[in-house]
Amino acid sequence: MSVRVQFEDFDVGAEIFRIRQSDKKVGAVASFIGVVRDLNEGDEVSTLTLEHYPAMTEKALLEIEAEAKKRWDIYDSLIVHRVGTLKPLDQIVLVVVSSAHRGEAFQACEFLMDYLKTKAPFWKKESTPSGDRWVDARSTDDAAAERWK
Repeated sequence: MSVRVQFEDFDVGAEIFRIRQSDKKVGAVASFIGVVRDLNEGDEVSTLTLEHYPAMTEKALLEIEAEAKKRWDIYDSLIVHRVGTLKPLDQIVLVVVSSAHRGEAFQACEFLMDYLKTKAPFWKKESTPSGDRWVDARSTDDAAAERWK
């Protein structure tokens, strides 16, 4: 299990290959890639800037990963989350989970993303033609995370 918060882009294929090769018992690998959209709340988005407090963010991500490990029989997981200024179509986040079976991998991957959206301390600012604005939490993200309680 590992987490990385970084400015650099990530290589999805290489990351999935590493997880897949980490244990000969792996029978399933599930992944999610989050990408910057060019439109939000009806406004064009030219950039998305993500900020965080490093020690606090990494601790929160490790706690989210540990919770997934307690709930599902997974072999390995990876969370890579980017920070800094990104443009539409840039990758923001990667979550990869391996397990013996697809059900465990899918559920753990979905849980990790739902909790990342609601519990990870990242602050997002969008640049639009009307100016910069901070992105508020979405009620749909909160509702998705609630089902795991």
